[in-house]
Amino acid sequence: MNRSLTSLALILAAAPACAQPQIQIKAGSLGPAETAAMDHISRIKIEDDSGAQLNAVIVYNPDAPAAAREAEQAGLPLGGRTVLVKDNIETREFPTTAGSLALKNNMTRRDASMIANLRRAGGVVLGKANLSEWANIRDNDSTSGWSAVGGLTRNPHATDRNSCGSSSGSGAAVAAGFAWAAIGTETNGSITCPASINGVVGFKPSVGVISRTHVVPISSTQDTAGPMTRTVTDAAMLLAALAGEDEADAVTLTVPNRPQNYAAGLAEASLEGVRIGVMRNQIGNRDDLREVFEEALADMERAGAVLIDVEHEINTQMFGDSFTVLLFELREEMGKYLSSIPEIEGGETPRSLADLIAFNEANAEAQMRWFGQGIFQTAEMTTDREAYEKARENAVRIAGKETLDMLLAKHEVSFLVAPTRGPAWVSDLVNGDSFNGSIGFGSPAAIAGYPHLTVPMGHIESLPVGVSFFGAKWADHDVLKVGAAYEKARTAELPTPSFEPWKPLGKPAQQ
Repeated sequence: MNRSLTSLALILAAAPACAQPQIQIKAGSLGPAETAAMDHISRIKIEDDSGAQLNAVIVYNPDAPAAAREAEQAGLPLGGRTVLVKDNIETREFPTTAGSLALKNNMTRRDASMIANLRRAGGVVLGKANLSEWANIRDNDSTSGWSAVGGLTRNPHATDRNSCGSSSGSGAAVAAGFAWAAIGTETNGSITCPASINGVVGFKPSVGVISRTHVVPISSTQDTAGPMTRTVTDAAMLLAALAGEDEADAVTLTVPNRPQNYAAGLAEASLEGVRIGVMRNQIGNRDDLREVFEEALADMERAGAVLIDVEHEINTQMFGDSFTVLLFELREEMGKYLSSIPEIEGGETPRSLADLIAFNEANAEAQMRWFGQGIFQTAEMTTDREAYEKARENAVRIAGKETLDMLLAKHEVSFLVAPTRGPAWVSDLVNGDSFNGSIGFGSPAAIAGYPHLTVPMGHIESLPVGVSFFGAKWADHDVLKVGAAYEKARTAELPTPSFEPWKPLGKPAQQ
């Protein structure tokens, strides 16, 4: 793996591998934050640089323990907790590559607005997490978790299986114990899918809660960053640090009644009397997933939730219209972003989507061995603004007002719940991903810009699966509270990362 900033010898004793990815605080003169940061770097060395070679981390900072100590001593809210940042989000000390060799030297020396907020809150940027190249928007036949810069991210629960995209490295790294938390980004499923499949918490906030300034874009309509952590409370803490208004991203100025602390009230949150709509049609055709989901629902009922069955046939027009929106905005927003970056040393600086297409063609052996750039090429030809504006209005209306808002109001429920995804599939660079599209209900929330939280709910043959909670636009704090209440009520055993290829549990079935 490319470790351009970590060729320095690390004066850190490698801690022994630990199956349970919890921070081990060592006795001695070091403070908890500094010790935890050292532990995280040791884990990266053991299972990312070598061992299982997860390829979850592109680059890390050997001086992070010192930064953690300073933040802890300053008494800042996050107290020096370490955070890995998806490599389409700018940080001043590392290149921002989006996984592409076209940006391998994209050292802007800028902090994204959310990263500036993170540092002010006492969070420490530990390094950059691998991702699906260009956030999985280059081609339909891609393999999630692969980038030309970072290689293929492996799932710590089963290293031959996928970590999902596009925040694959962020999800795998948190599951593996490489950091306290990670930041992912989502356009449609790219936080929640890797969180579910790697067995961690992932929160896609309402679009506007977190600024997108200095983030490599796909869609100004749907893009958002969000936290990926081990617990819902940690996700709320990180969200509070990242969130805020930003004049350079106008949508952040529209958030009503913006909470100052998204973690407030989570410890006392209860499911007693909470009406939740259950999307059983979104379980798909897997009986094993249904069994795990029903156990999660039983936990909710025991904790006092009132469950209401909700049936809904999705208006599929929103998918086609949303794709038109992504294509049009990709070309426009990518051009704006590339025009804003400084000249890249050691190569030509791309300034448009057309430049990226040309770069990939010129470097096809390295960039396009496994899959092409069909979506890029289609986006470059998607220039009809009138058609785009009509598609955007349709997609957002159908996903929001006519789906999520309608279901919440019709059934008089505060939240909707469904499985997030099925278990991880075997990674296959030759044939690409193997999604089961019949599972989950995340697209309406992604398209309309509404909050979506996934929380681990158990496993299928040691492969994690998550449960999703959806709420109204701007109901982010409420969604986090209901997720925290479920987390307390959960009785399912959660799997522990094995850092090995998948093996069936118990004895094989009789032939």
